[in-house]
Amino acid sequence: MEEPPAAQKVPEIRALEPDSDACRMATLGDRFLAFVLDSMVLFGLFITVDAWVFMRWGMVEGWELRLTGASLLVAAFFNSTIFFLYLWLLEASFGATLGKAIVGIRVVRITDRHPLSALAIRNLLRIVDGLGFYLVGAVVAGCSSLHRRVGDMCAGTAVIEEEFGASIKILSVVLWAGVLAGAVWAVPHICAANDAARPPRYLRQVVVQVGRTENSAYFQVARVKINLQLASATPR
Repeated sequence: MEEPPAAQKVPEIRALEPDSDACRMATLGDRFLAFVLDSMVLFGLFITVDAWVFMRWGMVEGWELRLTGASLLVAAFFNSTIFFLYLWLLEASFGATLGKAIVGIRVVRITDRHPLSALAIRNLLRIVDGLGFYLVGAVVAGCSSLHRRVGDMCAGTAVIEEEFGASIKILSVVLWAGVLAGAVWAVPHICAANDAARPPRYLRQVVVQVGRTENSAYFQVARVKINLQLASATPR
């Protein structure tokens, strides 16, 4: 994820055309694939952090996990922070997240705005583009000749195809797989520790309950409870 030579930098917006000799705009399919790969990395980070939060600010009794208001608020804060920082810092520093580097696409600036501010705007506006499971972003990008979503238009950025070196792609794959493997290893160890802390009184109310009985598993939010009957062994 090295910075390309100055001669390869993307020209100003007035000269940037789809599939031009200067660059080729990333297809929506490539962007979706990069999004899926990044989502898997983020999911690995989320479940690791959430496991720690739920074990510390939730309550565990046998096969039942009770999530308090404190645990849900802390988990939402950490997840939102990780989501933004992962996309913002990698795109501002290297032009590509792990998913983008693996696929071979890069985010470039087509204005003189500072990269930190441009990429902050681009990723903050995922709140708009992400409406309807990114339906808004997909429709806007599909109607744009440069395949730019709302965040790109406001930030002055575009996503182009990029030929990353083999070493960069291998490193990206290793880091991508390492995060997922680390999550698989860490979550059971975190859950086994069960280092619970006592949340403030006004946040001790149980909001979500997940658990199982001898014959069923259940999920309860407030007064709404869903039971899932478990298959029992058939007597011979």
